[in-house]
Amino acid sequence: MTPKIIQGGNFSDHRGTISFVNDFSFKDIERFYIISNSDENPIRAWQGHKLDAKNFYCLSGSFNIHFVKIDNWEKPSKDLVIETIFVSDSESKIVHVPAGYANAIESLQTNSKLISFSTLPLENVSDDDVRYNSDYWKING
Repeated sequence: MTPKIIQGGNFSDHRGTISFVNDFSFKDIERFYIISNSDENPIRAWQGHKLDAKNFYCLSGSFNIHFVKIDNWEKPSKDLVIETIFVSDSESKIVHVPAGYANAIESLQTNSKLISFSTLPLENVSDDDVRYNSDYWKING
């Protein structure tokens, strides 16, 4: 499986706005959390997931979601291609990153918030989570 965008939309009238992503299914979702990076450390990188798929939705501000397909979990190539998808609170879309990838979350504005829906139960996270140094793959360089 490859990463993909699940497009949603917005509806506005005199009562306000509703944002939606009707094509997203919560069937396999086990948990969620909200990410707010600090201004001093706007990039949270690199977390790899052998089993867990991630689904990201921007609640406020904007982010770049970077990801690489891992070729070797113990010593991945430093030449892997970094893919990036921009998300903001003015759009309504979910970025689906399947298992087998490492991701980095870069906030682009102060007070940005991103919700992440995960498919792996919390008790299995220690078997899945692989961390790499924040500069293992160069995001802006």
